[in-house]
Amino acid sequence: MSSFQHFFSEPEDTELLTAPRNRSTKRIFIAATRMNDGKTTTSLALFSALRSFTNRVGFIKPVGQRFVEVEGHQIDEDSVLLNQIFDVGIPIRAMSPIAVHHNFTRDFLDDPTVNHSELINRMCRAFDRAAFDKDYIVIEGTGHAGVGAVFNLSNADVARRLNAKVIIVASGGIGRPVDEIALNKAVFEQAGVEIIGAIINKVVPDKIEMIEKYCRIALARMDIPLLGCIPHELKLTQPNLEQIVAELNGRWLNGRETGANNRIDQVVIGAMAAKGLVEHLTQGKLIIAPGDREDIILAAVAAEGVEKEPVIAGIILTRNVLPHPRLMEMIAKTRIPVVICADDSYVVASKVNNMTVKTQPGDEDKIPIIKDLIIKNIDLKVIQNAFDSQS
Repeated sequence: MSSFQHFFSEPEDTELLTAPRNRSTKRIFIAATRMNDGKTTTSLALFSALRSFTNRVGFIKPVGQRFVEVEGHQIDEDSVLLNQIFDVGIPIRAMSPIAVHHNFTRDFLDDPTVNHSELINRMCRAFDRAAFDKDYIVIEGTGHAGVGAVFNLSNADVARRLNAKVIIVASGGIGRPVDEIALNKAVFEQAGVEIIGAIINKVVPDKIEMIEKYCRIALARMDIPLLGCIPHELKLTQPNLEQIVAELNGRWLNGRETGANNRIDQVVIGAMAAKGLVEHLTQGKLIIAPGDREDIILAAVAAEGVEKEPVIAGIILTRNVLPHPRLMEMIAKTRIPVVICADDSYVVASKVNNMTVKTQPGDEDKIPIIKDLIIKNIDLKVIQNAFDSQS
């Protein structure tokens, strides 16, 4: 038996399903026009919004590409995230039936006919479990309409097979997102999938009124309702210190217990004299400096000593240079989070500024923002009306 067949085997029942048995649950498939357009955030926010008028809401991410080990199984990170935030009440394996590991595509192509049947069977069984006794189920896709076509399970194919209606999420302004929505519309419609509408995400706040006006006009010409525009929320893009440490492959020296979740809103490279750094010793600031810049470290330690609250989000020491042992002893007596890594200061700053920040279960400050996004900016009545004939 191949690793693919072993991974997808269903020992409890030999009957293969080619479609879900569930016919009553209202299915909303969230697709995006490209990576990092806000598909996961939209799924979280929509799940929360649906919960505001019914507790019977399910979730599934049929095909996941980023996964973690849970109880010995490969489970998509977004399924874990949503379950930890909302306590969905569905077995986690049913929320994430297919994990695309690094050999997945090659294993599939070794015997596409047999392996495709196994994929469909696993997905349909998981869907029936996730949708059981639910009024709505949010189905999170893996990208644009064509993603997954290499193993005959594109987002359009998944939405069709699960009999779901699609919301397309794009980000930006007017031209590019509308063009990309048009491309995705063509693929979904070719598969016979109905589009509920589109969401324009990450819009510059002072341009929302203008962008909403013209996107609505452009999308109406394609018979796609604009469900709304979501403003860019800076806080959702800000990493915490633990995420930065992982990005840099860094090592904690001090303050992990209290500083791991510190949110970073500005990076300051310690290239100036300590005197010039004083104005930057405020909450949310991340100081980047070599370990031999003891004047900068002393300035932070001194400021910490006279303030009741933490003065900075943290310090990254670069080039693996440790401060003097006596200074390390002083640092250990403070609440200052301190991390060391191998890169130089400018490489560290570049990596931090270019990070793609994903929402984590511990991001308690972000969750209320995400929950408000759909309720405040999206026309939920259009989504509900799309299922009127099923009620």
